[in-house]
Amino acid sequence: MKSKKLPALSESTNLRYANFIALYFAEGLHMGMLFVGIPAWLAMQGKTPTEIGGFAVACSLPWTFKFIAAPLMDRYTYLPMGRKRPWVIFGQIGLTLSFVAMGFVPDPLHNLDLLMGAAFVVSCFGALQDAATDGMAVDVLADHQQARANGFMGGARMIGSSLALAVGSWLLSLYDFTVAILVISAMIGLMTLVPVCLREQPGEKILPWGDGKVSVQNQTLQVTSWSTILKSLCSLFRLKDSLLVAALMFVSMGSYNYFETLLPIFAVKITGWTNTLYSQAFATADLIGGIAGLLIGGYLIERFGKKRMIGTYFFLIMLITSTLILSTSYWENSTFLYGFIIIYRWLNAFAKIGVYAIAMQCCSKKVSASQFTFYMTLGSLGSMVGATLIGPIKENFSWDITFFLFVIMLALAWLIMYFLNIPRLSDHITKSEHTQADHHVLVNI
Repeated sequence: MKSKKLPALSESTNLRYANFIALYFAEGLHMGMLFVGIPAWLAMQGKTPTEIGGFAVACSLPWTFKFIAAPLMDRYTYLPMGRKRPWVIFGQIGLTLSFVAMGFVPDPLHNLDLLMGAAFVVSCFGALQDAATDGMAVDVLADHQQARANGFMGGARMIGSSLALAVGSWLLSLYDFTVAILVISAMIGLMTLVPVCLREQPGEKILPWGDGKVSVQNQTLQVTSWSTILKSLCSLFRLKDSLLVAALMFVSMGSYNYFETLLPIFAVKITGWTNTLYSQAFATADLIGGIAGLLIGGYLIERFGKKRMIGTYFFLIMLITSTLILSTSYWENSTFLYGFIIIYRWLNAFAKIGVYAIAMQCCSKKVSASQFTFYMTLGSLGSMVGATLIGPIKENFSWDITFFLFVIMLALAWLIMYFLNIPRLSDHITKSEHTQADHHVLVNI
């Protein structure tokens, strides 16, 4: 009897969601350790804000190079296995192996340059996997599914981050750096089985040596000319609203990374926490935020609108941060800081879901990886700038002024979003795609 094949992603909404949950869970595993767990550990070991900021820059820098990889994904692929799926699998395998290699950095506390180099390579594969996954999401998700999918994806990433923090920090304290990293690597590797087993379109190959063929859908979408990619991107980024989406990504992601890299330093040096306690608090916060994002994050955005909900979240984040700034007498109170971190991460999760949904909606399927990655690259560039600001700002100003800069940056992101007209940009993208499709038909006739 012939075994029944799993439906392709294009045929099953539930499998689409499951695929992106698994891939973003894997992304959260490595990001939780790189961007929170290891910086908290470095702070506990007495490293300076400048050294920790340097590590954060090494982790953030590869994400700014995604604009180079993304056009290659749009232009080149192995179509019998799908448009983006071969790239996703390659990114996942590279992420797993590079994370394993980072685990064998000798005496990482006294070899920070080597540790930063290893983290840089891990982030290169993480950025590649992320660009391919996002391009796949734009390709296979309908517009009305994008907000909910981003809720699932953002929630899965936060749950992965919380699990990596909880497990990784526990293993760091009980065993050593190598054991902690290898265990997280195994979990990342396990997630690779999901894209390996799920086709994008029916009839495609599972593996290069298997049976299958190129789907008509992907062959129609595939761009085979660099000039077409460049013309499409240039026409899209000449629009004011596209530039506003890019600016929103840059400022919001920069403000988040600035603040979240500062928090472990603040917790260790002011509140007297250990890196394990901070990681546990952050893991708990991410678990709560991740589950909430999975369950209701996307629904709220679908129900009440992206701009309205993001504006609400921005306002609440600014409000609780201002409360933190004005509550200096409570800074050494662990319960107060614990509560702040949980509320902040919950609001942060919901705000990111909305911002990513805006960026995804404002992409053309023809150049899905390139356009979405351009948005995300600017977000990563903003993250790098935010991390770079930490050393000079904290070394010259007090904690309250340092935190107040975060409030100012987030207020700027809110102002940018206010002027953004999403329906107008979406209409332009739809008309552009129809024009290109008609031109393609005429050329083939």
